[in-house]
Amino acid sequence: EVKEEVVALGTKLLDMGLEGKKIAVIGNNRYEWCESYLAVTTSNMVIVPLDKALPANEIKSLIERSKADAIIYENKYNEVFENLKNEGNETLKYYINMDLKDDKDGVLSFRKLIDSGKELIKNGNKKYDEVKIDNEKMSILIFTSGTTSMAKGVMLSQKNIASNILAMAKMSKMYPNDVLLSFLPLHHTFECTITFLYGFYSGVTVAFCDGLKYIAKNLEEYHVSVFVAVPLVLETIYKKIQKGIRDQGKEKIVNTMSKIANFLLKFHIDIRRKVFKSVLDQLGGNLRIAYFGAAAMDKHVIEGYNNFGIDTVQGYGLTETSPLVAAETDKEHCSGSVGMAPFNIQIRLEDVDENGVGEIVTKGPNVMLGYYENEEATKEVLKDGWFHTGDLGYYNKDGYLFITGRKKEVIVLKNGENVFPSDIEFLVNKLPYVQESILYPKENSKGEITLGIKIVYDEEAIKEKFGEKNKTEYKQAIWEDIKEINRNLSVFKRIKELKITTEPLEKTTTQKIKRFKEIAKIQES
Repeated sequence: EVKEEVVALGTKLLDMGLEGKKIAVIGNNRYEWCESYLAVTTSNMVIVPLDKALPANEIKSLIERSKADAIIYENKYNEVFENLKNEGNETLKYYINMDLKDDKDGVLSFRKLIDSGKELIKNGNKKYDEVKIDNEKMSILIFTSGTTSMAKGVMLSQKNIASNILAMAKMSKMYPNDVLLSFLPLHHTFECTITFLYGFYSGVTVAFCDGLKYIAKNLEEYHVSVFVAVPLVLETIYKKIQKGIRDQGKEKIVNTMSKIANFLLKFHIDIRRKVFKSVLDQLGGNLRIAYFGAAAMDKHVIEGYNNFGIDTVQGYGLTETSPLVAAETDKEHCSGSVGMAPFNIQIRLEDVDENGVGEIVTKGPNVMLGYYENEEATKEVLKDGWFHTGDLGYYNKDGYLFITGRKKEVIVLKNGENVFPSDIEFLVNKLPYVQESILYPKENSKGEITLGIKIVYDEEAIKEKFGEKNKTEYKQAIWEDIKEINRNLSVFKRIKELKITTEPLEKTTTQKIKRFKEIAKIQES
């Protein structure tokens, strides 16, 4: 059914004269989004997935910058595209609405296009079958989240994407009886390649999440077995499970049973899913594996999921690498690492310091063609086929890659010492009432750079830990915990300033903290 509709939509778009043209798509994770992506890319056109959370002016800007000839969107964006149409956008020729039953006021119905395509095929139209795909030409144009600068257009080919799917298939298996929950925004390569495209390639069922608040409910009602997420989501779910265990006074028995289950695992006897059935039932009962990336996850959380019988696989990548660069596999795990390079990707470290930390540089069929209409930016990162990620990392003795942070995020102190914010944030985030945190540089009266931390705390969890107090008293109590963390840090890494709030930090749609924006806000306050 999916294939029939994709072929019909592709046939109709070709009949409209769109071969070789760019078609943008924007909307929530849904069936029509996936159909659009597949129909466009298999019809020798370029798909331009847009961030569903962008404000109207940025959507307009990216439509203009991409020179898209058509836009496929849902009702939510009616006003944005109505305005664009009235302004007489120079490149956009077709406005296609996913939710319209019939064409209306110059806007085409997505469903009608598919019906029309089916009719064309019935009458002998073979345009779709005759399309010749050049797998090394731009087929996907993705704009980066632009957290540090203006969004760049990343040009990807079908070879880039297909080689990455092949790499994943060799590292971690999904099966036709698996159910995947599509939660992260589909315009992002992590979700698009791993959930949607690798999911379809493996023959899984893809279920679309109803939103952040409904993850637990959706895991249960769709009996999800594979979940692709960011650490923030997995850690939040895990904290809720742990709270439930504590509230029921079952901490001791859970710890004991975990030890017994892990001991038996050494003899290839796995009782975890039977022993912790009640915990797994809270997550739908079928969850067997969670893929995650974009940030580090607390080692105790990884071990906690594994104790319950849920495998975790961490990966590392960027939009520019389609996205996978390295990952753990179904059999090779090292908590806290991002695994190793797949068979078709090379990694090396450049400018390595005395601690073995260097910039991660990678080469392979997954590396982008370049930045759209930005040769200067392309030359900065692509040198002799090697892509300079801007991320810093090191290898442990077993050859597992660890990420220490981004080159641009490193805080350089006046004494020349480098501080990686993620290392300290990681320790602070372990505090039970901390939802998230951000380390920032602060200049003191002597002109020295010191470190401050802004903490977003959970009101319920902090009340449970310290009792009913006002904000000033909470700050004092948190400061005592920070002092405890400081005792185990080198003098130059110690936190000297504390800010607390209940307001979430500003993030991209993939839940990455907009670090530079947040730090600018802190320093202005």
